[in-house]
Amino acid sequence: MLLPNQLTVLRIILTPVFLFLFLMDDPLMKQISIFVFMVAAVTDWYDGWLARKFNYITAWGQFLDPLADKILTSAAFIGFVILGILPAWMVIVIVIRDFLITGLRAYAEFRKHYFTTSKSAKWKTFLQMTFIYYLLVVYTLGTFQVVVVDYKYIYDLLSDATIIYFSMLGVTLFTLITGIQYIVKNKKLIKKLFTVED
Repeated sequence: MLLPNQLTVLRIILTPVFLFLFLMDDPLMKQISIFVFMVAAVTDWYDGWLARKFNYITAWGQFLDPLADKILTSAAFIGFVILGILPAWMVIVIVIRDFLITGLRAYAEFRKHYFTTSKSAKWKTFLQMTFIYYLLVVYTLGTFQVVVVDYKYIYDLLSDATIIYFSMLGVTLFTLITGIQYIVKNKKLIKKLFTVED
């Protein structure tokens, strides 16, 4: 197995490790969880860089890499739901949208067809990851007594439930819109993929 694909597999393996640590009550484990998440996220950048630089592009990698990304981000969102930080319905919308589009892309590539991507889809990924990092940092900082006590006003502002709710609502709506745009933009190809030929 090529190194980029090994890194992709590592990202999938690290995902449940991150989620397990993040959901533990032990403050130290929560602090370690953000490090695990960052390592997993870095493998995404590095395996892509390796694949492009050394032309390590395989059908397996093209299928597994985006799937690993969605598994990682979905695990983070689900963790926030379990801890009561985010509404479940928003996360459900995001997870369904992301896995639906990823599945369509994988099936299209299997059939030797390719979807047209857009800048808005890349912005969607950027917004999701930025928001996830924000929440991870905020709630990891909450495990430090000095932050909660000495910087209470700032911490309360950063962890304000209303701000988080409406920020997540924006991310959810943007994710949903990009998904609809994706389907509309590629509707002819999607129709072709599911048309039964005689």
